[in-house]
Amino acid sequence: MECRLERATIHYEETGKGRPLLCLHGWPLDHRHMVSTLEPLFRKRTGWRRLYPDLPGMGRTQAPEWITCQDEVLEVLVQFVDRVIPGERFCVAGLSYGGLLAQGLVHRLGERLDGVLLVVPSMGPKEARRLAPWRLIHEEPLDTAGVSAEGLAEFRAMAVAQTQQLLDAWKKTILPPQELADGPFLERLRKHYGFSFDHKGLPRPFEKPTLFLVGRQDNVCGYVDALDVIENYPRATFAVLDRAGHCLDMEQPELTKALITEWLDRVEEEAEALPHPPIGRGVKRA
Repeated sequence: MECRLERATIHYEETGKGRPLLCLHGWPLDHRHMVSTLEPLFRKRTGWRRLYPDLPGMGRTQAPEWITCQDEVLEVLVQFVDRVIPGERFCVAGLSYGGLLAQGLVHRLGERLDGVLLVVPSMGPKEARRLAPWRLIHEEPLDTAGVSAEGLAEFRAMAVAQTQQLLDAWKKTILPPQELADGPFLERLRKHYGFSFDHKGLPRPFEKPTLFLVGRQDNVCGYVDALDVIENYPRATFAVLDRAGHCLDMEQPELTKALITEWLDRVEEEAEALPHPPIGRGVKRA
């Protein structure tokens, strides 16, 4: 599907009906990673409408030349929300770079959010991150057929539990989207990676069910920086998983599934117990 905004067009996939869940993928991937992570949780759960956009410059969403900084990417997301789910309350899930944008949405649209899920979230520019040293926790013999030398090197440098199951998932959801990414655009955007505001310092605590899932051995986004914001999220579970790096959802799939399932339960429980009045703001669907 396509959502045509004033100055950008967002490709996205949508499935299910009910409470909107906006799912934001990592860099430089596309919606397929979030689909593979989240959709198994909804095989027996109804009442959720999942929205999987390709972020600007990734997947099938072209990068407009006017986007030069993270604030402008966030503005496109706000417009997308107002066009696709006008006036509705919603939840947001963000993985890695998508987690940074999700935190931006807490700043901009926190009054409309019923829950936030952050998986190995980026907490800011690379040079400011406090990272865990990479450490290989588990390794098994691998069939690397169909994986380029470059792709395998990237896998070896990031995965801390190097299993055939993880490599197969890597081939399916990590490597193909990278071929679609707009490299020059992303390099320009990387120079202005942070927001103009302090996304770690919320105007007020976010009082809705939240889940932070971070990897103890994550050498890309780390885990320490996420702990800095714990007081901003009084309803948050912070889970630091061992045997998990930046591929946490694929390295610890059962724990990931259990913890996200519990977060979904909390969101549903909270929404049913405390109904909210309609949101007055909104734009008609295109």
